[in-house]
Amino acid sequence: MDVAHLKKLAYEKMIANLDDMLKNYRQLLDLVRKEKDLLITSNLELLNENNNSKEQAIIKIKALDAIRITYASELAHFVQADTAQPRLLEIAQKIGGAEGEKLRTMHAALEMVIKRLSEINKGNVQFAESALKSVNSALDNFKDALTGPQKTYQQKGKYKQASNSGNLVKREA
Repeated sequence: MDVAHLKKLAYEKMIANLDDMLKNYRQLLDLVRKEKDLLITSNLELLNENNNSKEQAIIKIKALDAIRITYASELAHFVQADTAQPRLLEIAQKIGGAEGEKLRTMHAALEMVIKRLSEINKGNVQFAESALKSVNSALDNFKDALTGPQKTYQQKGKYKQASNSGNLVKREA
């Protein structure tokens, strides 16, 4: 096979991998949006299912990212770019033309989805922390209602007054 054909195959593998990554990041974005709704409705069963799906999506994205690095190094070799630290935008610049523009477009789409994913996830974390604070406050109030307010230095006992019955020693002299 000639170099041009190998370069084309490397480019096609890279595009296919980036398409898969973009698809999986969008699925993860949908799961994070769904998580927000589930946090609001407090449906724990569906929230657990959603978290399991998120974990699976993250594992798949990590695997695709490892493959992407391999494909990027391979493509970088063909376009005389840095193979040790391949950068998608550098590869796109070296390729040029419609192929380079396609890589830049995919890069921009991935950046946009990842940024949105990060924003929504930060909001979900803040919402979950706020909900936990509310639950803890409610539990404290419930505990206070059951046990009554406890003072730190509450008087616990009193001396008993001695009774006059049962004197061991008579006081008569």
